Amino acid sequence: MQSIVVDKIASVALAADLAHELRISHEIPCEEGVLIAAEVLNTKSSYNTLELTSGRMASVRQGDVIVAALGHRKALFGYSGHLPERLEPGDIVQLLNLGGVVGICDSFNPSHGKPFDCRVLGTVLDFPYLGQRVGVPARVAGRELVADRALDGQSIPVVALAGTCMNSGKTAAACAILSRFRHNGLVADAFKATGVALRRDILAMEDAGARHVGIFTDYGIVATTSANAPTLTRNLLADLYEQKPDLIVFELGDGLLGAYGVEAILRDAEIRSRLTAVVLSANDPVSAWGGVKLLREEFGIEPAAVTGPATDNQVGIDIIRQRSAVAAINALSDGAELGDLLQDQLGLGAGRKEQSA
Repeated sequence: MQSIVVDKIASVALAADLAHELRISHEIPCEEGVLIAAEVLNTKSSYNTLELTSGRMASVRQGDVIVAALGHRKALFGYSGHLPERLEPGDIVQLLNLGGVVGICDSFNPSHGKPFDCRVLGTVLDFPYLGQRVGVPARVAGRELVADRALDGQSIPVVALAGTCMNSGKTAAACAILSRFRHNGLVADAFKATGVALRRDILAMEDAGARHVGIFTDYGIVATTSANAPTLTRNLLADLYEQKPDLIVFELGDGLLGAYGVEAILRDAEIRSRLTAVVLSANDPVSAWGGVKLLREEFGIEPAAVTGPATDNQVGIDIIRQRSAVAAINALSDGAELGDLLQDQLGLGAGRKEQSA
């Protein structure tokens, strides 16, 4: 056991409630969610920040000692990597995302450059036994995940944000919708169902007006998969049902075709039956057309609207409306219109714009 002082604690470790002076062990179990201390070995000019437990984004520099979680990532735009099979102090891992997940990088997006290399120092220790100096490996703490958790909020409308891929405008759309609902006097809660550990999106939703927010890391999951995503979604839904909001908004991180379990969620009949409206975010008219087709033919879902960069100007809007016969509304420039459309479809009354017309 060794005592160290760390410079930055990644947000993935939020629930572990760590101090900056820690005890570490040189025995490292290679399991997802185990927290380790590591020294950053290089400096980067892009993709060079880390989300802290406070939610702030901090620049990472060579020599920083950080706390991060072992895990994997499979991102289309970003770093992709896997959990190492074994680790010892001195081994090198890579920082795979802004939320503090580390593993062995398999591939990277040229726009981000190579990832940060980090020298493993040891496993962060937790001391759960009062009065005893018996340390156990610290982990991404979380609530117990209930496999068959019941969903009892049938009367509460649910809006899901799905995308054609990551960075397609899902969070921006969720925030625009939440903001409009709040202005219209509705109480909305929100969560993020899939992706890799990062609290930025749910913090943005909270800033936009969500009363309560949740994310899969609340259950100790570093990165979602098709195996755990439906169970996580049921638990997160049930959590917010208990808060009795007027409605729930949630984001499906990544895309309809991806590795984080979005397909598994949409194929789950119980979850699908709770979706009152689904909004598709798309980067261009072709992906919008394909996304609408996937939703209709693969999942039996009729999208309420298409948004995202594909709707940034009238050309894209017209193409989507003509080729897919679905409403196309830009969340950034016409967020109020998008919110009012959904509010009307949810049966919560027409938006203020229509009421005052």
